Amino acid sequence: MGVVTQEYATPAAVPPARLFKAMSLDFHNLFPKIVDIIQSIEFTEGSGGAGTIKKLTTIEGDKTKYVLHRVDAIDEVNFVYNFSIIGGTGLADNLEKVSFESKLVEGPNGGSIRKVHVQYFTKGDAKLSEEELKAGQAKVEGLVKLVEGYLLANPDY
Repeated sequence: MGVVTQEYATPAAVPPARLFKAMSLDFHNLFPKIVDIIQSIEFTEGSGGAGTIKKLTTIEGDKTKYVLHRVDAIDEVNFVYNFSIIGGTGLADNLEKVSFESKLVEGPNGGSIRKVHVQYFTKGDAKLSEEELKAGQAKVEGLVKLVEGYLLANPDY
């Protein structure tokens, strides 16, 4: 097994507390409403805290896939949300799992910066291409921007 690490930071124009609530605490309710390909997110184990496993089902074209999302740690005071994608038909065949450590910090003008540390655990001696890494980063950054847009349009959320 190999490990490929990636780090990046994504700015958002909303305060950390609002972005944390939407992307971490309430994502199972919010994401199916605002992300077109997400059909459902259901709890399969636990009730939201560390150790909880959620099944996230997507529909892309005529294919239905799912991933198992395990909550590894939540720190609401420091805006930390760590999780791993641990299985499912949506996890690439060459990966054992993907672990995300994310922390929101104060950004300029009342906004926030979402700092992410990602570890891709590959099967055997599988390699990840630069394109695969960039695509994974683009997906995560795109979700941050999508949630940011939703929060800006819905100030009472």
